[in-house]
Amino acid sequence: MFRSLILGVAVVLTLAASASAGQVIRDTIHDERTFDIVDYCDVAGLTVRITQVLDMRVKIAPRGRDGFVYFLSHGTQTETITNLANGRSLTSAATVNEKDKQITDNGDGTLTILIMATGNAVLFGEDGKAIARGPGQLRFEILVDDAGTPSDPSDDVVTRLGVVKGSTGRNDDFCAAAVPALTGVTS
Repeated sequence: MFRSLILGVAVVLTLAASASAGQVIRDTIHDERTFDIVDYCDVAGLTVRITQVLDMRVKIAPRGRDGFVYFLSHGTQTETITNLANGRSLTSAATVNEKDKQITDNGDGTLTILIMATGNAVLFGEDGKAIARGPGQLRFEILVDDAGTPSDPSDDVVTRLGVVKGSTGRNDDFCAAAVPALTGVTS
């Protein structure tokens, strides 16, 4: 659910320079893309095309005595997932709120950021009925390396470290629902 919204972090890092100067930044991001995934959900030979639309509102502001720049975002993402072999398709819709909860200066040019993400993701079959859901909250960490230029966020490298607290909500297996719907093969 949160895999594409983290892309927004890379997009807004360039805005962080203004925010680090004490200015609050608010921005809107709209992104559309289409890409293919081979062996979707680890199923050999299952190639899908994903058409994705991401809309996000972002607030970036310095906070606290250290003046670290905190991000807050609210986004929606819609995907159409199409099996290229047979034309079957599904729709995925997600709404996500992400908020930096804690920033730790590691003293080596890197920051560890604890992020809380809340939201809802729903996978719909071709008939428009929900076949999988993923509401809830989770917390994960990212590592931001300033690449030796702390005042220039455009060259920062962001690495996802992993989940700190797993989802608190329903956790349907989207692949278990998507594969039979896309292939027409049930187990």
